[in-house]
Amino acid sequence: MMNAVRIHEYGPPEALCFERVPRPAAGPGEVLIRVRAAGVNPGDWQMRSGWAAEKFGLSLTLPFTPGYDLAGVVEETGPGAERYLAGDRVFGMTATAGAYAEYAAVPESRLAPLPAALDYVHAAGVPMSAFTAWTAVHEQSILTPGQTALINGVSGGVGHYAVQFAKLEGARVIAVTSGRNRTFAQSLGADEVFDYTTDDWVELEGAADAVIDTVGGEWTDALVRSVRQGGTLVPVGWGQYSQALAETIGVRVQKLLMAPFEAARLEWIGELLSAGDLHVEIGAEMRLLEAVRAHALSESRRARGKIVLRTEA
Repeated sequence: MMNAVRIHEYGPPEALCFERVPRPAAGPGEVLIRVRAAGVNPGDWQMRSGWAAEKFGLSLTLPFTPGYDLAGVVEETGPGAERYLAGDRVFGMTATAGAYAEYAAVPESRLAPLPAALDYVHAAGVPMSAFTAWTAVHEQSILTPGQTALINGVSGGVGHYAVQFAKLEGARVIAVTSGRNRTFAQSLGADEVFDYTTDDWVELEGAADAVIDTVGGEWTDALVRSVRQGGTLVPVGWGQYSQALAETIGVRVQKLLMAPFEAARLEWIGELLSAGDLHVEIGAEMRLLEAVRAHALSESRRARGKIVLRTEA
């Protein structure tokens, strides 16, 4: 048996239950991970609340254990799993959630070696957000050195990675955030900080070759206008963007894309983190039994960087 966090029905953060459940076994091509830390992503609470089921038809088989990002130690290997041995430190993503638990069975193809310089908490704050940001910057925005990227929501999990990836690509970055996060945005390398609570969006019209929107929502026309003719707007979450306005300006609005998992890329990102070329901001570190509080914080959209759950006290 093991401790895990599950939901038995859709609902608010309080729907999360900390309980004893059977420990999984490693199947073919899988390894059993002794989870030391699990990352919290917006998709976790969107599934828990039923929003993802309503908006995208992503219904869950209940009871359900949330969580995809994890870091830990290989406990045992399943049939045909040959890349890792018991005792190896790894990080990565589960295939079908289940990371909010003391143990998780994970395909070894969805893991990368955990660099010695990286601890479990910081590693668990990497995979999904870093992949999403990398895809937005490199595959959807297709930024080139000298171009300008406007990133909306730079203080969040995806946003703070997107700023850094854009800067590594040689782009100029306009960071959109609240005034309290100005210094943080500058520490990530932002060239200009726009305070959405006080500044005038008119100032940003046609300012960027690419806009990466990590916030979404219904009021997004100002972001469309921020893209210069021939540029691209990349939504990271759900947003309502005026196609008519985009066509008038000559802007392409990309489709919402689920970033694919690539073990080699995660290993490369781990090397960037180890070398100090990339930084993961841990805004809140909590125990697994505090998952209710972690979801409430994530859902408030007030967290800076990543929220991570430790499986040990």
